[in-house]
Amino acid sequence: MKLLTFALMSVTWASLCIAPVFADQEADEAAIRHAVEAYVTAYNSGDAKSLASLWSPEAVYSKPGTQEQVVGREAIEQEFSSIFGENNESKLVVDSKWIQFMSPTVALESGIARLTRPDQTAEETEYSAVYVKRDDDWLLDRVTEKLTPSMGPNYEHLKELDWLIGTWVDEDNDARVETKYAWTANRNFISQMYSLSIGDQIEHSGLQVIGWDPTSRRIRSWTFDSDGGYGEGRWKKSGKVWHIINLGTLPDGTKSSSSNIIKYVDDDTFTWQSVSRMCDNELLPNVDEVVVVRQKDSAAETE
Repeated sequence: MKLLTFALMSVTWASLCIAPVFADQEADEAAIRHAVEAYVTAYNSGDAKSLASLWSPEAVYSKPGTQEQVVGREAIEQEFSSIFGENNESKLVVDSKWIQFMSPTVALESGIARLTRPDQTAEETEYSAVYVKRDDDWLLDRVTEKLTPSMGPNYEHLKELDWLIGTWVDEDNDARVETKYAWTANRNFISQMYSLSIGDQIEHSGLQVIGWDPTSRRIRSWTFDSDGGYGEGRWKKSGKVWHIINLGTLPDGTKSSSSNIIKYVDDDTFTWQSVSRMCDNELLPNVDEVVVVRQKDSAAETE
């Protein structure tokens, strides 16, 4: 039980979650990215008609903030004609984060949209878009936006970990580990919820909070396990590699320690390993480096 708790606090990974792949996906993804670029061009040109033509006839646009729905291509054209009339100097920049194909004719796309206006503070939203394929064209069908909250003072120190936000799943025939990272309000901390399931039963779960320690001027983490164990970690970055020195206390008071190594590969991939593992003054075997892949149907969230 001691070793299992210690392993869970270290968040061990053993396998990958791979999204389905459909024929011609590469060409379709390129077409969707081209549609995103066309949308930005139409918006920045104040061309409501061209912008509306990128939507399906029965599309639904949910306004950021109010979530009021604008239904149908014609209504969407009228909505943006009004927007352009009021803010004809506004400029849109879109950072498309990922695209996932749910079927050969339906895809999900999400990212960050940044709107700037003269003499006003820039407005940033997180958006999620559903695209449908009609007569070989990929058209917007549903779009929702969520205003990005103002950034707290610790965000500048934590923003290099933004790529972690989302859900990661590791499972094999015996067990499933699910981990979800999310920003807290104002992005001053990152919360990590994790659970270990065997069959239909959750055997262990826990919470980790990652934040900036202004006293030691470093990133630190605090972990609390459902069995009553707890620990803390000290983070240090070298290039694309994070080294985390962990010190833990098991429910019976036994001390544990480890050094975890996280290497960023891209926004959907990193490698993880754990070395120098000790429990009750006993040296434990290292955990070999594994490749960790994001669960693609998870969007970035802020609590």
